[in-house]
This record gives sequence, C-alpha cells and structure tokens, in this order.
Amino acid sequence: MALGPTEFGVSAAADSQQNGPTDKIVGMYIHQHWPYKHPYAARTWTVDDYSGYADGLKRLGYNMVMIWPVLETMPNPLTPSDVAEVDKISKVIDILHRDFQMQAYIALCPNVGARNEEAAKFEFEKRHFFYCDMRVDPSDPVALGKMIRWRESLLRPLAQMDGVLLIDSDPGGYAGSNNAEFVTLFGEHRKMLSRLRPGIELYYWMHQGWEGYCRLYQTADFGSHGWGTPQEAEDMLARMKRLDPKPWGITIHTVGDPPNGTNLKMAEKFGLAANALAFNYNAIEYEPSFPMTNFGDDNAYNSGRALAPGGTIANAQTHCAQLPNTFAFAQGALGRTRPKESDYAHFGDALIPGQGGLIAQAWELLPSKDVDAMGAMADRLEAVPPQDLTPGSLKGLLLGDAHRFMNDLAMILRLKAAYVVFVSALETGTDSKKSLNNFVTAVERWQARHGYEGALRWPGFDSELRKLNSPAINAVLDEKPEGSTPYDRVEDRLRKLETFTARLLEAMKKSAQGS
Repeated sequence: MALGPTEFGVSAAADSQQNGPTDKIVGMYIHQHWPYKHPYAARTWTVDDYSGYADGLKRLGYNMVMIWPVLETMPNPLTPSDVAEVDKISKVIDILHRDFQMQAYIALCPNVGARNEEAAKFEFEKRHFFYCDMRVDPSDPVALGKMIRWRESLLRPLAQMDGVLLIDSDPGGYAGSNNAEFVTLFGEHRKMLSRLRPGIELYYWMHQGWEGYCRLYQTADFGSHGWGTPQEAEDMLARMKRLDPKPWGITIHTVGDPPNGTNLKMAEKFGLAANALAFNYNAIEYEPSFPMTNFGDDNAYNSGRALAPGGTIANAQTHCAQLPNTFAFAQGALGRTRPKESDYAHFGDALIPGQGGLIAQAWELLPSKDVDAMGAMADRLEAVPPQDLTPGSLKGLLLGDAHRFMNDLAMILRLKAAYVVFVSALETGTDSKKSLNNFVTAVERWQARHGYEGALRWPGFDSELRKLNSPAINAVLDEKPEGSTPYDRVEDRLRKLETFTARLLEAMKKSAQGS
C-alpha cells in the first residue's frame, strides 16, 4: 500500500508492521567526504539538523543511520573543529537511540590516516580529504598498530554506536597488498571495537574488492576502476570465515552483477547470507556528483525493494536535494507500491502542507525537455507567498526553511532547462553563444548556492562540452595525473578531484566570454 496524506504522522514501526519487514535494517548512509555549504553538505549539519533529519527518516520507515564522520583525516592532536565534530556525532548517536529508537552505525576507511601537519591547516568543515590523507601499509605492524590506537581514541566517545562498516576499497588500499593483510587489518579493528564496548558489530563492506583496489595503486590504471574479481572476493570470504570476527556480517550487491560477483549467491555459498545487508551504492544519488535533485527512474525504489536477508542501506551525498528518491527507496524497502505522482504529492504535503501538488509537478518536470514548462514551474515555485510555506510533519527532511527548499527546486529547474537549450543549440548549430552564456550563468548561480567544488558526474555532460572545442574546457577535461610512481599518480588524480567542478566552471566561464 502507498502512503496516504496523513500516514506520515504514524510511527514507522506501526506502519511497517502492516506493509513491510520490521525485523530488517532500512538504513541511510550520511556521507561527509566533500566539503561544501550548509545544509547541503552533511559535514556542516548541527545536532538539530541531524535530529530533524532522523525524525523525517523514521516517519518514512528508516530504522538505521550510518554516518561517515571522516575520522581518517583528523590530525593528532585534534583541532578544535575536530573535537567539536566528534562530540557532535556522539550526541547524534545518543539522539538516534533515545529519541528515535534507531540504530547508529559508523563508516570507516580501511587504512587511511591523516598527514597531521597538513590536516591541521584546515577546519573540519572545510578540509579537503585528498589534500591531507595518507595510506597506511597493512603489512607494517608498527604503522598498523599506530593507526588502530589513534582510531580507538577517536572512537571512544562514539562507543555507544551499534556497529561499524569497514569498506574494502574507495578510499583505501595499498600497492601490492593482498587479502591476507586486509583480514589482519579487519581483525585488528575487531579487537579494538571489542575493547571499546563488547557487542559492537563489525561489517565487512564488500564493495570493489581489496586486491582490485590495491592494483589501482600499483598500476594507476583508472580504466579498471579498481574492481576485483569473483575469485578474489571468494578468497576474502573464505579467510574472513576462518577469522570469524564475531559479531560481524557483510554487505552485498542485490541489483545488477558487479564485476567481483559480490551478490547474495556468493553470501549463501559461504553461509553469510542470514544477516547480510544490501548496499547498492548510488541508488538514490551517485557519489560524487554535482548536487541536483534526481527524479524520473525507478533505481531508488528497485534498490530498496531488493532487500538482502538482513536489510538494506541507501546512500546520498546532498540529502536535502534528494527527497523524492529518499521516499521512493523507503517505499521499496517496506514492500509498498511504486510511488505515483499522487504519492509524491502526499509526500510533498507532509513536507510543506498545501504545496504537495506543486512540488510533485516540479519533480515530474526535472527529467523533461519542455523548457517553457520548466521555466513556468520555476516561476510558480518562487511566487509562493511566505505565509504558505509552513513546514509539515516531515519538516526535518528539508534541513532548513521551506522557502529555501522551493527556491532550490526552482534553480535546479532553470539549470536543467538551460542545459536542454544548450544541448539543442549544439545539435542544431544555432545561437550556441547565447545558450552557453545562459547555461553557464545558471550553473554558476546554483553552484554559488551550495558551494560544491569536487568531482562531477552529469551523464553526457563531458561529451556535450567537448563539442565547443574550447581549449580552456578541454584542458580541464583532459587533465592527466602527474607523479613519478603509480601511487603518486593516483594520489594526484584524487587530489585534483577535490576542486574539479570549480575549475571546470571557471573554464566554462572563459569559453562563454570568448577568452
């Protein structure tokens, strides 16, 4: 059954008993890698932001929140902003347990540490991850022991967490390392967590594969994307089974067939399916990507529906922009029907009473090529009187005032409309100068709003920009990683990703100005 207009106020537990599996995890991953503005980047959230967002998630049917607090690039000694972040996440864990009866998990990279002197130059909220990170050699017991001791001190204030997910790849890895070394590293995390508080679960976040990602550092072959093989994944699980680091579990992929074969069938082969969690990364929002609201396909709903025996986890990068997919994922995970426009309207009314129909119509236009309708809708969103924008029962999902939410949606519509006109002009060879200027203006306006600078994913964007034959744009698109070793080249490529959008936007502005 689909949610009706008044059901968002019903407790998620009571509602899901009728509609979906209450004994399974339905989680949201709060990703904090990329530093940009409040409230778009989770790094900038306050305790109240977290509390409001958790309230909204709970009403939708989520029962777990996983946070990446980016402990990996916190220097020793900590800056005041790092101390404040750890304290904030500790309070959030307490709130999730006490106020919402939700589970609280933490994400960790496997072997990433901070270059202390460099990391200390930045406040936590503004620190670029790849400017100050380093990789710890898991075959070096001294270096590994030092990393574990520092992590233990950072995690001690967070010891009431229910579990940790330790990823096997991005970011992580070490040139030439093997599965045996990762299992040792995993085992040291198990011992450390048990010292903090017995009972903390440790999940092997089985993503791209340890040995595959280690080859990336050994070869700098970015074409492989760091994926491992099914044979390597099976070898890892066999070793994990022998280690048996209780209490523990694994994540798997339940949508599509990843190159390393890490699906339910593999989990069943090793007797690890019972509490396995589905983690189909990028179902709600591709990460990293330029912040825009996603709408128009069934990826989020289908991924939520493809539960593993233990449940499922969604992820987002710009949470306040991804509300329709956040809703759709929950609908799938709780066994409800695929949302229709009327369901999105009911959802919109729970965000801002009386505006649900308008919000749903705006979302429906996001994948459109009807630029006139998109522009007219943006006008309507901006014209709603402030007195008609009182947030509703799901106000926490807005992460701020309703007026900002409506204006954001209008800006995204104008940006997408400008892109449609720009692409059409390139295809027809008409008025491309004006369309480029208008598009660049729309991108610049929206980027100034959220401040995102990092790696950009916008399907088809690169190929359209190349049609301009702009030296400035092509110079950014064709950047090659530099360095004397494969590891140096990987490090340089990752560092450049931190400001890719900002540099590409500058190049687009130059091209639009004819310079």
